[in-house]
Amino acid sequence: MTRIDRRQMLKGAGAIAAGAAGFGPLLTIESHAQARPTVNLQLGWLLSGNQIGEVCAKALGYYEAEGLDLKFQPGGPNIDGVAVVAAGRFEVGQVSSSPSLMLAASQDIPIKCFATGAQVHPYTFFSLKKNPVKEPKDLIGKKVGIQATGVILLRALLAKNKIAEKDVTIVTIGADMAPLLTGQVDVVTGWLTNTTALKVLGDQRVEMRLWDTGVRLYALPYYATAETIAKKPEVLAKFLTASARGWTYARDNQEKAVDFLVKEFPNLVRADEIDAVKIMLQYAFGEKTKTEGFGTMDPAVWQEQIALYAELGQFTKRVPKLEEVVTMDILKATADARIKLG
Repeated sequence: MTRIDRRQMLKGAGAIAAGAAGFGPLLTIESHAQARPTVNLQLGWLLSGNQIGEVCAKALGYYEAEGLDLKFQPGGPNIDGVAVVAAGRFEVGQVSSSPSLMLAASQDIPIKCFATGAQVHPYTFFSLKKNPVKEPKDLIGKKVGIQATGVILLRALLAKNKIAEKDVTIVTIGADMAPLLTGQVDVVTGWLTNTTALKVLGDQRVEMRLWDTGVRLYALPYYATAETIAKKPEVLAKFLTASARGWTYARDNQEKAVDFLVKEFPNLVRADEIDAVKIMLQYAFGEKTKTEGFGTMDPAVWQEQIALYAELGQFTKRVPKLEEVVTMDILKATADARIKLG
């Protein structure tokens, strides 16, 4: 796996989030009597550009300034991060897409999102100029190539835009773009941040983002258990403050940030990461972060997601309440520090 699909993420938890509801980075906190607490960032995928902000924060001493140490721990595709964090093995986590956390809350798993790494979800439907899909109605009569775990996202799009499911043909494919290029399907799906995979489509690529169709999900949300949020809010605040500084540095110093990245993760290719960081940072920052800082989120967007997934019958036990899914406490505690970075 490269960058989450590169980002080929999201496997499990009802497989509901942008393409595959897999569970992402986990943080665990180790305390040592005569040293700073160590925060281990254990990933649910291989080391990638998704962590460029945290890499910068580590390289520039921002975690150290907050009294923390940070270590990256590479993971694999089969780590159920929500379950691990909920069980108390790790204290903080980051999942690839927001619906995973809604589903967990609906099953009485006591975890909550406290910040989000991407303001808009990069999940996108790709077509070619010779047969373009630019808006939802263009899907009618088309063959859509999609991973089995991403079908719920297509269903959400169709429901939101009042398109009958029978009017679209679903073809289960893998993560590559070949079926689109060979004409097996008219549309494929993936993350816009996966610049390496998208290169094969060249200048013939046509994009329709899931967000722009009315299905607004968050990507890379940070979460912790309700107990951690209540008992260790200062640790979460320090982590978020340092991370926000790192992401802001990456935004303002992209090439230097990539230098830090490939030094920390030597398996990455600098040229690829230069292309990727330009796109990733567009999702980490937006109009809302200018006034509210990195990591901000809108409870109304979360409520909208909960309502849509309830409509689609995704909550098999019960529909979670908003306050069971998100908390704004850590964002409020770090507001001054993060807003100054805007």
